[in-house]
Amino acid sequence: MPETVTNATTPMTRLLRGLKLRVWIAEKIRPSDLQVTLFWAGVIGFIGAIASHLFRVATEEVHWLLTQHTGEYARTFMQLPMWRRLVTPAIGGAIAGTIIFLGARFRRSKYSTDYMEAVVVGEGVISFGSSVVKTLSAMFSIASGGSIGREGPLVQLSSLCASLVGRWRAWSIPRKRLLVACGAAAGIASAYNAPIGGALFVGEIVLGTMAMEIFGPLVFASVIATLTTQRFIGAGPLYAASFELHNDWEILPYLALGLLMGVSAPWFLRLLHWSEVAFSKIALPVYARMAIGGLLVGAITIFRPEVAGNGYSAIGNILQAHWFWNTLVLVLVGKIIATAATFGSGAVGGVFTPTLMIGASGGFLFGSGVQYLFGARATSSPSAFALVGMGAFLAASTHAPIMAILMLFELTLDYHLILPVMLGCVVAYYVSIRIEPRSIYSESLKRKGASYFDQRLAEVRVTDLMKPNPVAVLETAPFREIGEDFITQRFNYLYVIDGQQRFKGAISLHDIKAYLNEPELANLVIARDIMREDFRTIVRGISVRGALAEFSHHEGERLPVVSDRTSRKLIGTLSKTDLILALSHSDSDATEEK
Repeated sequence: MPETVTNATTPMTRLLRGLKLRVWIAEKIRPSDLQVTLFWAGVIGFIGAIASHLFRVATEEVHWLLTQHTGEYARTFMQLPMWRRLVTPAIGGAIAGTIIFLGARFRRSKYSTDYMEAVVVGEGVISFGSSVVKTLSAMFSIASGGSIGREGPLVQLSSLCASLVGRWRAWSIPRKRLLVACGAAAGIASAYNAPIGGALFVGEIVLGTMAMEIFGPLVFASVIATLTTQRFIGAGPLYAASFELHNDWEILPYLALGLLMGVSAPWFLRLLHWSEVAFSKIALPVYARMAIGGLLVGAITIFRPEVAGNGYSAIGNILQAHWFWNTLVLVLVGKIIATAATFGSGAVGGVFTPTLMIGASGGFLFGSGVQYLFGARATSSPSAFALVGMGAFLAASTHAPIMAILMLFELTLDYHLILPVMLGCVVAYYVSIRIEPRSIYSESLKRKGASYFDQRLAEVRVTDLMKPNPVAVLETAPFREIGEDFITQRFNYLYVIDGQQRFKGAISLHDIKAYLNEPELANLVIARDIMREDFRTIVRGISVRGALAEFSHHEGERLPVVSDRTSRKLIGTLSKTDLILALSHSDSDATEEK
């Protein structure tokens, strides 16, 4: 008989021990949904940085296969004979176009392949197959010397990893969109060793909001990505600079430079658009069009090999004043034409780094003119104007002056540069939006249907955000079943239903503390005895703002969703974090419309 009692109570004793640990964790650690999201943002930052490093390594291998050289692409092209300068970008363009052509024929997916579309327009899901196709295509375009930035595929890979994590965790649409945004921030941060710039790029350009519920995870992902990337490429700035204003009046030339960049950037964006239109009218397959674009780039590199690649090494040469102004004029014109040819032909990649190079060239030439008029002792060096030109042209092209200011600071780590960069970026931004109200990224989102999504978001309901099939127990469930559900689930409330799935109440994890030291009493308790009958619920069909009002009277992270006030059938559960994310996006859209 005693042996029978011991065997019968042993499982209950183990259960109570597990529940005590579960209650201790809930009381001491209390991880909220936002904290869990922050953790996964860090994981995504790490994975994104690793993916970015692997892409860099693979691209260098492809570049060696095409040129039998390694190192900076502009220097590589200088070592190639003229005929190879001509054909290498064309071959790379043809291969990149063939990958896109075959991928379009054999890959069919209902999901987006663009991270901006997935964050702003879609459901936070990125197509795996299409992303692989785009990444491989970008690899050959970049490795063959195309005038396109590698930040595009880096962001694509990081965003894809984030999307896969969101799908694996089966999170809601707002949470998956935020994770993809974190992946994009990690990609930018790993590309430029710039955690602040990466977070601001996504927050200011893509999402249009700085709400901490969104910006916090972006920052965390960017920081982790940067720390991981620094293990591979080092922690120093990409462009070392030493800047100092000679006198107060010197700020006036930087004001004029901001005006010049603000006028120039819209015409550069229009040139890219015209190039797209021109190439689209060529009645040839995409691989032939991209080969033509590569051939144009190759023709330019015959005379100016510095044009090859994204422009990273060219920026370093400009800042170190390795070129005379007449040489730089030819390089600038060639870079603009090469970028338009590569971008317009359909190459996959980014124009972020080429934009920086064009801004640096224009700033250096402007600074050379100022120095010629007023003397070298009265003004800063042309290299200082090149740095300000980079930021101003970037701000005017992206319509994101805050991101441009902090990005330039991170690229140089020179605080003295902040004053002229702030002035140049703000002036360039205000001038550019008067000429062209659309940035390069807003035009892309408009083509993908962001205006439709903004309208649909205003009409979103709780059923669009809730998680169906919540964990629930019958009101006659014994204490053992209640305890096992609490141990296996992370939530602090367990919902109680009757045989017709009608919501009857909820059991708090803290409500069972009284039974943890009394196993005999726990054996007699059922769910109906310890549930809270007056537990607040959300009705299906209510707006997100109405649901947030219900949360104002509830301390927990989640509330149950019922069919209506009469039948009260339990159909799902809603997270406060998902509501905040949806409202933050909605508020930012409303602000932009005003």
